[in-house]
Amino acid sequence: MNGDPAGVTVGAARAIAATLPRSYEAFVRDELRLRVGRTVYAAFSRDETVMGFAHPRDEREALVASAPSTFLLPRQSELRFQWVCVRLAAIDVDELEELLVDAWRMCVPKKVAAAYDGR
Repeated sequence: MNGDPAGVTVGAARAIAATLPRSYEAFVRDELRLRVGRTVYAAFSRDETVMGFAHPRDEREALVASAPSTFLLPRQSELRFQWVCVRLAAIDVDELEELLVDAWRMCVPKKVAAAYDGR
């Protein structure tokens, strides 16, 4: 995929998620969630400008500190989860794909991720 310097859309995220085994969409309180089973690995703000995604809790602060104009901590109530947020306008499609696939990997069995890698 080619990167778009103007940021990405939720449509691009949905297209990427559609290629990931066991991934499906759900709407909760009018917000799009990407799931594997009952586990949410990505979610979008109502205005579709911010994406929250699964990310190791112990790496979260370093990620935000490395690019504070791109990444941000989740709401206080979500800090207990392995979760961080990104401003969609600050990333391109290649970065979006990397973030989504890494978040998805945290939710699927290792054999499913390995099969995806070997496709």
